[in-house]
Amino acid sequence: MTQAFNPQLGFAFLADLPTLDLDPPKRAIRSPKASAPKTPKVVPATQAPLMDAEAMARALEAHADYKVQRRLKPSLQWPGEAHSGVKTILVLDTETTGLDQAKEKIIELALLRVSVDTETGLPVGPVQVYDGLEDPGKPIPPEVVAITGIEDAQVQGQALDEARIAELLQGVDVVIAHNAGFDRPFVEARLPAFAGLAWACSFADIDWKAQGRGSAKLESLAAELGLFYDAHRAEMDCHALLAVLAAPLPKAGVDTTQTGLAHLLYAAGNPSYRLSATNAPFEAKDLLKARGYRWNGDQRVWATRLSDDAALHTEFDWLRQQVYAGRHAAVQVEQMDAKTKYSSRSGHTVYQQL
Repeated sequence: MTQAFNPQLGFAFLADLPTLDLDPPKRAIRSPKASAPKTPKVVPATQAPLMDAEAMARALEAHADYKVQRRLKPSLQWPGEAHSGVKTILVLDTETTGLDQAKEKIIELALLRVSVDTETGLPVGPVQVYDGLEDPGKPIPPEVVAITGIEDAQVQGQALDEARIAELLQGVDVVIAHNAGFDRPFVEARLPAFAGLAWACSFADIDWKAQGRGSAKLESLAAELGLFYDAHRAEMDCHALLAVLAAPLPKAGVDTTQTGLAHLLYAAGNPSYRLSATNAPFEAKDLLKARGYRWNGDQRVWATRLSDDAALHTEFDWLRQQVYAGRHAAVQVEQMDAKTKYSSRSGHTVYQQL
């Protein structure tokens, strides 16, 4: 018997098919009275064994040649209960009318408030959700409509619920966003209370390349976990980020006990640094770029971010040897805690002699 697969009805069984000769020799023309080839008999699908979608997915997953993706189902209740050994986080995402924080406006803000067990790095208990639209006071550009699906008619007359947002901010230990350098200035300009909170960035504070991921984009990180979702709406992006950060990191170190959430809580509790290679020789630009430094056109300097004190001193040694070649140099170091990092405010700046 030969199997044929119907994706809606399961497996059906066909009678044995005649062998097909794709290049037959020349023969005499068959008589009209000769019998026609028999049509395969199909067993009614109701008689064939049916498999539900999840069973089929598990069967494919067991095969080395297949990977399966499932639609993300937001979790509003995580196993376990909040106790004294927890931190409260707020997962945040925005949709805006554009990229320029000085000119553009928020059109959607989503928040997920949940407790994280500091021992396991896992969410526990209920998830509180807020998702609100706001009228930006000007037309939404067509390219933003194409990405988000949010149209002018949906936001007309809408405003963020500031009282509800204030409730969710009470007692929050860390705000987490995927690209906090974009979201934080927008949110603080609209809701100044966010300026007093510690922030962490799941895009920049985790070295996803070192974790073996090919991309730090949220959709790609979710796909690595076998998940897909409708991206570019704030609430679903928040649920996807929480799912990604609740998963074990592929390569956990001393400061990343198990999950991305644990890593970000650690990062938020320790200062980070912005190191500027002040007056670096022009011929060193390719070295700096390859090292991960970025050119700041306003300050005309190559700069990089470093996650901790050990990384900072390692970078001092590299600059001394590779960029300044032992010559006298003083580099600028800006120390930032989690309440200034990723904001438009400056941290504490000093100059370090190399």
